[in-house]
Amino acid sequence: MSRTRDLIERRELAVAKGVATRGIYAARAENAELWDVDGKRYLDLAAGIAVNNTGHRHPKLMAAVAAQAEAFTHTCFHVAPYEGYVRLAERLNAATPGDFAKKTMLVTTGAEAVENAVKMARAFTGRSGVIAFSGAFHGRTLMGMALCGKVQPYKRAFGAMPPEVYHATFPNAYHGVTPEMSLAQLDQLFRSTIDPERVAAIIIEPVQGEGGFNIAPPEFLRGLRAVCDTHGIVLIADEVQAGMARTGKLFAMEHAGVAADLVTMAKGLAGGFPLSAVTGQAEIVDAAPMGGIGGTYAGNPLAVAAANAVLDVIADENLCTRAEQVGDVLRHRLTAMAARQGMEVIGDVRGVGAMVAFELVTDRATRAPDAALTQAIVAEAEALGLIILPCGTHGNVVRLLPPLTIPIAQVDEALDILEAALEAAIGKAARAA
Repeated sequence: MSRTRDLIERRELAVAKGVATRGIYAARAENAELWDVDGKRYLDLAAGIAVNNTGHRHPKLMAAVAAQAEAFTHTCFHVAPYEGYVRLAERLNAATPGDFAKKTMLVTTGAEAVENAVKMARAFTGRSGVIAFSGAFHGRTLMGMALCGKVQPYKRAFGAMPPEVYHATFPNAYHGVTPEMSLAQLDQLFRSTIDPERVAAIIIEPVQGEGGFNIAPPEFLRGLRAVCDTHGIVLIADEVQAGMARTGKLFAMEHAGVAADLVTMAKGLAGGFPLSAVTGQAEIVDAAPMGGIGGTYAGNPLAVAAANAVLDVIADENLCTRAEQVGDVLRHRLTAMAARQGMEVIGDVRGVGAMVAFELVTDRATRAPDAALTQAIVAEAEALGLIILPCGTHGNVVRLLPPLTIPIAQVDEALDILEAALEAAIGKAARAA
């Protein structure tokens, strides 16, 4: 029996079934490469779901964490604060969009960052309503689930959601939903369902992650900014997956020239160490009462050291430009694949920076989703040594999230494998039909 098979059997007996996993059991990783417990090499175009933007085990991150471990690993910032936390807060205050005084709090997960942003918005406005969007993903906590615009698997079987959370329609050019339509639907929500004077916050992903890498058009984000300004609503940008240079800017909102009141970030922030943050207008962040936000592990010293190193690497290695270069290679090759005869199952290729996806359909006329083919492509790619991920509200989108430090030769190698996986999956589907 292989070590992988043994671990799969052990996992089935010991780990909660609801914790979904793949069949790859990692032994070691370096930059964009990962080797499993049986020695098989993979090219990693998932990066831990946009976490390892600086690659697996970047030397500067490893050195920073090792140095911090020599000093201390935990004191709890509430009990004995430390300079690294303060320095990271100062850097995030300076880096996030917006020409206004800012403050930052650090927590551990993206869902925690979202929860605390909502708490801040409610405390600041004295209101309780929150609006999110169709296709959104904001975490698996109760508030995170309520904000999600995708039922399966995030809401199913978990009962009643927290009240006063509403959903508007996210723009989707491929499926004919224009920014104007989405803004009109939001206005209708205000007229028929909730008074805007009861809305504390509108939260949006500038590029949806789990929802299918749908990009919010700049004019839509500018329209949301205007709506929030008119009604005194806090605009929250969820940059958990799209942030930290992934889209070619440090934060995806920068592409639209729009500054949110609060920004949530995690994933790529600490390059593999658990850390998240809320950064935003000082008066909003400070609206929470003393002791009302934080946590025992919030702003862990090792993760904070890693995050400060990540910001150094992004600047020193010009990873925003690198994200554009990697993304251009991905989109060019995918567009060429989609133009080939027999590849009509690729309905759309989209993305910004190195956050790229393609949508699979049964035919291009109806644009009906093909989730089964999507899963087959992911499985074929894994068998051939490539890690990719599905996403989308219909499960019919393949997303590509390579480390921004990946060598271009490995991007080309990964795309060769992806093309072979596509051909294999399409061929098997045709023979089964």
